[in-house]
Amino acid sequence: MRRHLILCLILICSIVSIAGIASADKTNPPKDVLVIQGKILDSSGSALSDANILPYLNGKPFLAAGHGADAEKDYTTGKNGLFRIEIPTTEDKIKSGKWEIKVTRPSFKPSQLTTLKISDGGVSEDGARISVANASVQLKRFQGAAFWIALIVFVAVYVLIAFEILHRTLAAFLGAALVLLITHTFGHFDEAYNILTWDQALHAVDWNVIFLLMGMMIIVGVLKGSGVFQWLAYKSFQVAKGQIFLLASILCIVTAFCSAFLDNVTTMLLLTPVTMEIALVLKVSPFVFLLPEILASNFGGTATLIGDPPNIMIGSFAGITFNDFVLNLTPVVIFVIIAQIIYNKFVYGADYHRAKVEDAPKMIAFLKEKYKITDSKLLYLGGSVLLGVIALFVLHGMFHMEVSVAALFGAALIVLLCKMDIVEMLEKEIEWPSLVFFIMLFIVVGSAEQTGILQVIADWIKDVCQGRLWVAVLVILWVSGFASAIVDNIPYTATMLPIVLFLNKSIPGAESGVLWWALALGACFGGNGTIIGASANVVTTGIAEKAGYKITFGQFVKEAAPITIISLIISSVFLLLRY
Repeated sequence: MRRHLILCLILICSIVSIAGIASADKTNPPKDVLVIQGKILDSSGSALSDANILPYLNGKPFLAAGHGADAEKDYTTGKNGLFRIEIPTTEDKIKSGKWEIKVTRPSFKPSQLTTLKISDGGVSEDGARISVANASVQLKRFQGAAFWIALIVFVAVYVLIAFEILHRTLAAFLGAALVLLITHTFGHFDEAYNILTWDQALHAVDWNVIFLLMGMMIIVGVLKGSGVFQWLAYKSFQVAKGQIFLLASILCIVTAFCSAFLDNVTTMLLLTPVTMEIALVLKVSPFVFLLPEILASNFGGTATLIGDPPNIMIGSFAGITFNDFVLNLTPVVIFVIIAQIIYNKFVYGADYHRAKVEDAPKMIAFLKEKYKITDSKLLYLGGSVLLGVIALFVLHGMFHMEVSVAALFGAALIVLLCKMDIVEMLEKEIEWPSLVFFIMLFIVVGSAEQTGILQVIADWIKDVCQGRLWVAVLVILWVSGFASAIVDNIPYTATMLPIVLFLNKSIPGAESGVLWWALALGACFGGNGTIIGASANVVTTGIAEKAGYKITFGQFVKEAAPITIISLIISSVFLLLRY
């Protein structure tokens, strides 16, 4: 009896529930949906991410169910500037109401209310009628508190780096931390102080550059244990057979070639000690060989995507392949190296003549014994991995693969095959200060981009060029050359990347990529102009000074500036004739 009673109660409850659902379906039919979608652009036509969109109905903000007073923060554009808002509402409100949107974003003037034109979008699977409104809105920059704070921080970081007031890594670290701190403290209470958010900072860092450098540092760190780089310097002396000018020329060519496939700082770190020893035996100043090698390392590094940090940054940012760099920049590098060798004869001819090789065979035998291959197995395994990595660099465009993937795989493989201690490699071979510098610098430059500082610079260059591509080429090349001589070419290149991207879109004919080549040539060649213009300059002169051979800022400029200008003239002719 009790069991029957329970079953009856369950049956009654089920019937009541079904009836209630049916009744609810009749009284609450599916709501209609208004879909608002579109794209938000800046004044140059570039997509704007993180822009906030707030729908308006009949002149008042429309807050859909589940959205509070800050509803506009729930509707934001993605990285491509696109947005899509789905608003459940009634057909009456859609048809009879006046729908508008308002767009806001830090460092931009809020848009006017943009009236939406609504069209029929069909019916959804649950029976709701869909209406669609498309909108495209352009925002204008506003130079408010965030702009001026970012500008002060940006300039301060450059000054601290250029005049070596602080270590460049600390300067960039301090600047990046400051803009983030201001954004997440003052910016929390007043959006006018919103410089760069944490998410925007992560997107500002080019991780392809960071991991490429990390991988190549490990590969070179393993290979140098074989003694191959010092052996190359000994071979240079052997081929020259005591002829000093020929020796200097061969050293420049070897340095340029190595710098094309290794980073130029690493090349100079490996070749500087043996070069100094050769110079001391010949009884000449080490800078007779070292300074031409420094210049050659910066020239040679320009030939490939991986040879110089500015090229790595340009290639990653613009999506330019390894082969593109080789085809477009190697010819001009070859002409510049030839010009440098001729220049060396005029500048150092007297020093070459004074150099004494009293017993060339004895000297060759000495160098052969001291700088020989110390681990042939390591050279074979490591060299094979390096060749494989370079092959992947050449083919990475075909595979749509970032070059950092090839470098990281090569680094992992070379450590495994050569049975190296990975912890020791990470601790000793990776230049963590340089990688941290890159990361923090990207964040500082990201703050300048977000607040419109770079847009101001780009607009100025555009006004100077007045749509003439040849003027833009020369302006980018020569401004880059002189600027990179004054400050390290790495922060300068990071600053110019979004500016050149803007110019590529706004100057007819720039889609050929010529402005990227102008930037690469200017930044890499210009770094030769002064002792602080490129990292290889600082590192090499520092090693020489530690050994008791100091070169002053003025001496460096006197010997390096003329060939730097010659290299920029050759680049100008090359770019204008080819494009």
